Amino acid sequence: MACHNDAFPSTEPALVFEWCLRLSTDLSTSPASTTLSAPRPRTGLVLTALMLAAFLAILNETVLSIALPQLMVDFSITAATAQWFTTGFLLTMAVVIPTTGFLLQRLSRRTLFIVAVVTFLMGTALAAVATGFAMMLVARVVQAIGTAIILPLLMSTTLMLVATERRGVMLGMNQVVIAVGPALGPTLAGVVMHALSWQWISLLMLPLGLAILIFGAIVVRVPGGSGAGALDMLSVVLSALGFGGLVYALAGIQAIVAGDLVTILAAVVGAIALVAFAWRQRKLAASGREPLLNLQPFTVPVFRRSVWVIAFSFGTMLGMVVVLPIYLQDGRELDVLVAGLLLLPSGVLQAIVSPLFGAVFDKYGAAPLLIPGAVLMTAGAWLLASTDVATPLALVVVFQLVFMLGLGGVMTSLMTGSLGALPPQLYGHGSAIVSTVQQLAGAAGTALLVAGLSIGAAGVVPASAGVVAGSRVAFAVAGVVTLIGLIVACTIRIRPVRH
Repeated sequence: MACHNDAFPSTEPALVFEWCLRLSTDLSTSPASTTLSAPRPRTGLVLTALMLAAFLAILNETVLSIALPQLMVDFSITAATAQWFTTGFLLTMAVVIPTTGFLLQRLSRRTLFIVAVVTFLMGTALAAVATGFAMMLVARVVQAIGTAIILPLLMSTTLMLVATERRGVMLGMNQVVIAVGPALGPTLAGVVMHALSWQWISLLMLPLGLAILIFGAIVVRVPGGSGAGALDMLSVVLSALGFGGLVYALAGIQAIVAGDLVTILAAVVGAIALVAFAWRQRKLAASGREPLLNLQPFTVPVFRRSVWVIAFSFGTMLGMVVVLPIYLQDGRELDVLVAGLLLLPSGVLQAIVSPLFGAVFDKYGAAPLLIPGAVLMTAGAWLLASTDVATPLALVVVFQLVFMLGLGGVMTSLMTGSLGALPPQLYGHGSAIVSTVQQLAGAAGTALLVAGLSIGAAGVVPASAGVVAGSRVAFAVAGVVTLIGLIVACTIRIRPVRH
């Protein structure tokens, strides 16, 4: 029986997994794939390779958050310096991702896959043998270059190969990569560090990455772009200054408040360069030349509004991923392993519900997911803001699960609906825009919540009580941001898929 004619079977995990496997195999006969030139790509295998590569790569966005205290000791650096391991990763992603829309129009997806994974593995190998701050920072930058290529590659290839009526499930599985990777990063790192050392975080990724590289090199056989057109170097420079400057400034919000001239200058230069970048892209498009990043997706109202809510949601999630380990380790004084395990359920929940939510989207549209999801996110953030030193840890986990359940509904519906609203020729650029916005939002969300943590902890003794008080402020900031996202979400009307 053809899988795309099967009803969604059950909420039993084993049956869901079996259904998804049958779906991924059957997708190779979907209408979308039949439009491609022979040999027809094995869609299930192609997307599996891309998802595995993206999941491994995106783990690195947060995997070091729980290892920062040990890295500070080993490298003799301050917390402000150590924060660059995350900031540098986000900054590099924001600089590189805008070029992927252009690259997807010019190179085969197999070539981009190999370049991305090899680059990521080079950075991972360097991280495993890093002996100082500079060496580790370079490793993180190289890792981020590979990650910046693989994420838009995954989303645009999914849109290219999967039939419209099946995109909800597959983009829901993509959401497992995008949201669960950062959520599981601290947990996995905590388990590894408890048994071994931080170097093993990278060492264990190397054989996995190599296996994914070999698998992907064999199965990722998807037609690419025409190879025509030249890269506009002025756009590249403006993109680097604009997105890089903004990420640097967003990550240093506290420095801006303190009057740091370098950070303020970065914000000003970034804003001016970003405006110039947008003007340059419009000029290139008007003259018939290919822009580095086509901004035409912003003319689609569903896409434009969805990007705002995606930014609010992803930024809050990433900020939570940074603050929660600090809350559990320094505030509630838990062991690194225990703290990591308490963060595990949220990642597992996302892995389970994202494909389920995708199936719901395919059958009923965004209505059952978007607004209820935004409400749950807001409720989860405010529930966390109500915690104190006496709050049972089980209740803290439940509050986080409420937040993550809502995140799954919001992100699955918006990623599917926003990108699906674009014409096929804009899939690559739309994916690059969404991925870039996510990095900007991640930097802003992390900075805002950490700033709230610092402000709330000031003057409170003992230090552990200060961290708990500061975390409550951070979670309240998350509550405000998600409430704004809820308001914007109420204005989005995503048309249901016609079967």
